[in-house]
Amino acid sequence: MIVIHSLGGGGAERVAVDMCDYWFSQGCRVTLVTLSGPQTDAYPVPEGVDRRALGLAGESKSSLGALFANARRVLALRRLIVKLRPQVVLGMMTTSSVLAVAAARRLSCRVIATEHTHPPSQSLPPVWQKLRRWAYPRAHAVVALTSGTASWLEENVPCSQVTVIPNSVRWPLETGEPVLPPPAREGRCRLLAVGRLHPLKGFDVLLRAFAQLVDYFPNWDLVILGEGAEREALQNQIEESGLEGRVSMPGRVGNLADWYEDADLYVLSSRVEGLSNTLIEAMASGLPVVAFDCETGPREIIRDGIDGVLVRPVEDDEALSAHLAHLMGRPEWREALARRAIDVRDRFCTARVMTLWNHLFGFR
Repeated sequence: MIVIHSLGGGGAERVAVDMCDYWFSQGCRVTLVTLSGPQTDAYPVPEGVDRRALGLAGESKSSLGALFANARRVLALRRLIVKLRPQVVLGMMTTSSVLAVAAARRLSCRVIATEHTHPPSQSLPPVWQKLRRWAYPRAHAVVALTSGTASWLEENVPCSQVTVIPNSVRWPLETGEPVLPPPAREGRCRLLAVGRLHPLKGFDVLLRAFAQLVDYFPNWDLVILGEGAEREALQNQIEESGLEGRVSMPGRVGNLADWYEDADLYVLSSRVEGLSNTLIEAMASGLPVVAFDCETGPREIIRDGIDGVLVRPVEDDEALSAHLAHLMGRPEWREALARRAIDVRDRFCTARVMTLWNHLFGFR
């Protein structure tokens, strides 16, 4: 049983669906539980997977209301666990992990908690931080995507059984909705970035860096794929920087493979990261990559100078601009990095990653 808040667009949500698909294909009985209803789904649930939507998501107006709402969620989830008797309950992300631990208390199933972002970057209310410190030591294991996050958990949530299991790369990449074909390049080069339009993704820093390059590389354009609350602010920044015609933000697309294939260089400008799915996908697609060397994430994917470039310090638009310029002006160096980048198909392959999960679950 996999428990997650929703299947709205996001990396953890997509991973949850992929896990369901894999374990069902291996002959497991798989249940996917969401707190929200199906109307928020961005990813289809694989056929054969038992989907249970509790319909108990939503913001509470008071502390008492939040307490009551979470009690209802725990009770509903516990009833479902008792009824279906799963061997393993897997919570996806902090709040779902805490609810899963509470709901399965004193039941025979194993409960696995997961962190899909680096905790210091989360805006997690204090009460949920306390609940995490209560819940995680009571889980069979806590899975972190990176060694940096694992170290943080061991220090800040003592007595937790922490292990590191990265996300796997889906290869070849699947196509979903919406499908938006990349525009004709007409001999121009394309710098690509993908992610939620959120301050943590650092697209404002990327725009400042690209603004320093447009006069030196007049045949290069920047495309930022994704959607989010920062769209208006980023669009204003584009206009104020005079980058109209050189930067576009088409929105969220389901045919990312087409955009990776059509790009010349990928950039990850995040201030903080967990383990970036888009970075792994871009490398698997044979793209040279440039990324800020966040506290966790990119340094566990990129082998600096071998299959990509790590930029220090984080948030430094001039440093990012310099490293981008180095690659934009050297197609032979981009080709050399791209040849090694595809090694991630093996380093993060599904078979290798899911073997780690099966071992953790006690499956044979």
